Amino acid sequence: MYSIGEVSEMFQLSIPTLRYYDRQGLLPNLKRTASGLRSFDHNDVEGIRMIEYLKKAGMPLKDIRTFMDWCTIGDATLVERRDLFFERLEVVQAEIAALNRVQDLLRFKSWYYSEAVKEQTEDRIKNIRPEDMPEDIRQAYERSHTDLICPSL
Repeated sequence: MYSIGEVSEMFQLSIPTLRYYDRQGLLPNLKRTASGLRSFDHNDVEGIRMIEYLKKAGMPLKDIRTFMDWCTIGDATLVERRDLFFERLEVVQAEIAALNRVQDLLRFKSWYYSEAVKEQTEDRIKNIRPEDMPEDIRQAYERSHTDLICPSL
């Protein structure tokens, strides 16, 4: 069993955040000591781990609460839980693809400005054609310029 302070340190979460999770029903099986203090077991710790990953995946707390409720209900909600994870996986994969394009643009611009600094001017580099760039930079440039959402980047 873990105290709220120990769990707070484990996850680098504030104690008020853990209390909030409890009040929001995100920790449905959390036990209390005889004096009313929250007592966390291994399952509670794993529940908090899941909450934190789902938050990092961009899932709103209300949807996390729904997921936790489904877990409490049991096997009757397996399809809903599976579908929720497939949907979230698609969202995260799209976000990763977008961040990869951002990374490629940053890689290209880092190279671009390094060249400009070496030459102390942008005169040559601002008109460079992709085929005249180093291969890895050209690839980064092309990937960063295939963004269908904002082609002008």
